[in-house]
Amino acid sequence: MNDTIPTMRGTELPSERLGHTLMHEHVFVLNTEIETNYPWEWEESERIQDAVEKLESAYDAGVRTIVDLTVIGLGRDVTRVRKVADQVRVNIVPATGLYTYDDVPMFFKFRGPGLLIDGPDRLVEFMVRDLTVGIADTGIRAGIIKCATDAQGVTPGVERVLRATARAHKETGAPISTHTHAGTERGLEQLHIFEQEGVDLTKVVIGHSGDTTDLNYLRRLLGRGVSLGMDRFGLDLMLSFEDRVDTVAALLSEGFADQIVLSHDASSYTQNFDIKAKERLMPNWHYEHVHRDVLPALQERGATPGQVEQMLTLNPARILG
Repeated sequence: MNDTIPTMRGTELPSERLGHTLMHEHVFVLNTEIETNYPWEWEESERIQDAVEKLESAYDAGVRTIVDLTVIGLGRDVTRVRKVADQVRVNIVPATGLYTYDDVPMFFKFRGPGLLIDGPDRLVEFMVRDLTVGIADTGIRAGIIKCATDAQGVTPGVERVLRATARAHKETGAPISTHTHAGTERGLEQLHIFEQEGVDLTKVVIGHSGDTTDLNYLRRLLGRGVSLGMDRFGLDLMLSFEDRVDTVAALLSEGFADQIVLSHDASSYTQNFDIKAKERLMPNWHYEHVHRDVLPALQERGATPGQVEQMLTLNPARILG
């Protein structure tokens, strides 16, 4: 990969112009079958305008780029997100990949090497096409690969996705960002497979690492060369704000600033939560929380301007470039 980053506008952004980058966000998280069959659950023009307003506000707060890790399984529609990207100053980096905690969709289940319909792995084929040619014939290329392992662990379906992710990475050089269940240390299982496949671990972000305060687990990941996604700030129901900030501050004090990225895993709209319930239960779960609340709290705990710049600008530019 060269040092330009694909964006949802269909243009390439030099890595030095990324600015403060949130490495794990979403614009829309949707269920396409619900959307198609129960269209009153989705009002496109209203939701697009709402996304524009939220991203413009995030820009004013200091955000310059978000990585939209919405992939197959989360309702990815780059044509729709392009309508948002064309109206905002924030850069949006698209992703490819497959989001599942257990099995692959039926389209892939019987297609692939040694399967009922023997042939090339269509998962790898689709990811590589998204990264090199473009998504859905839009010309909008993906800039990163997303995969997931949750509490269920490495099921056969999840293992297939992890290995396909690794092979697409090796073919293209694209970085990898993962969803993990930190409480069961799923990041270590992901790294085991990535190492078997020969992945460059410096191009891997182990996501949702901020969901735990277990520094020993996090040090084990860091020792392998990956970056940690401390990327669920605002999801205070899962872990408190204080615990999340204290964990990052502790790692910074140990010299790991060059292996940490920050984010929220937020979206302008998600069908996974009722809007009013989300606002009531998780009022800080939005694109501005890191800049408005997290950074001041980290600075109170001794984080330096240089460490902040490392986590928000230099590390994303290195990983994505």
